[in-house]
Amino acid sequence: MRDVLVIGGNRYFGKRLIGRLIAAGDRVTVLNRGSASPPAGTIHLVADRDDEATLNSALGGRAFDVVVDQVCYTPRQAAIARRVFARGRTQRYVLTSTVEVYEYEDSLVYEDTVLPVREDTVDARTVSVRLELPWHKPEFRETHYGEGKRQAEAVFASADAGDDADVTDGSGDTAADGTEFPYTAVRVAHVLGGDDDFTGRLDHYAERIRTGAPIAVPTENRPATYIHVEEIADFLLWAVGENFTGPVNAASHGLLTTEELCAAVARHIPNGRTVFQNVDVGKVSPFSFSRSYGMDNSRATGLGFTFGHVQEWLPRAVAETLGAEAGKGWRGK
Repeated sequence: MRDVLVIGGNRYFGKRLIGRLIAAGDRVTVLNRGSASPPAGTIHLVADRDDEATLNSALGGRAFDVVVDQVCYTPRQAAIARRVFARGRTQRYVLTSTVEVYEYEDSLVYEDTVLPVREDTVDARTVSVRLELPWHKPEFRETHYGEGKRQAEAVFASADAGDDADVTDGSGDTAADGTEFPYTAVRVAHVLGGDDDFTGRLDHYAERIRTGAPIAVPTENRPATYIHVEEIADFLLWAVGENFTGPVNAASHGLLTTEELCAAVARHIPNGRTVFQNVDVGKVSPFSFSRSYGMDNSRATGLGFTFGHVQEWLPRAVAETLGAEAGKGWRGK
């Protein structure tokens, strides 16, 4: 039996992961701020992860084989976590990261040919950490989501944070204890599927297709990689039991364009109309990108994980999320 701590994880693929861990016979502890009850069969710890003293107090003398961090969004949160869990409290730290760490990397090879990005395209050891930025402000975190994850990875990746002036908060406190940290960063592709998808992104398309309203997309609209909600839960369960470290891309095989996604949605909207509007400036629809978000998943497959193909599960994913509502008038959120 493994002792596994999940930080966050009360919804979407986090709760699916917890269910899988319990089914596997693991002893699962869930740590959150107490705003939501964890799934049955878990141990519940209440703490604000941004408060280091409170976090230490809640953990007490507990130690875990693996920590799965579902809600680390900033380098400051990562710095606290690394200090707390580097004190012999875990043998492995699994950080749920994102494809958006590649936001500033150009994956275009030539003209319209796209090469999916490999993990070494973003080397977290070379990313500068800026703890002085206003990471405590929700609006700042939201608009700097990818950068927050990049810098969080950098904190965990630092081999000797005590000698790195960039990993300080201005008060002389280092982000780690000067030793290597046994972490892996799971860079998750865009997630689809499930009747509990809380993002509203497919809602956006369903509403516009139902009403014939324009769908704003970049003039150069690039494809992206995706993963089904059940598949990423499977992947995280698998990662808990492995011993590799560093970043790993988690994405189903195949790329998906906005047009293909809309076609799958349109099958659930009788008499709907799909109208694309190309824009060069301004807000575009979710899942439409001016640069490629294609990820190479060969590291994970080489380590032994078997991915599905996006075209195989896409119809099911759309049906799960839209359900019967799509055919009788969508309730926009």
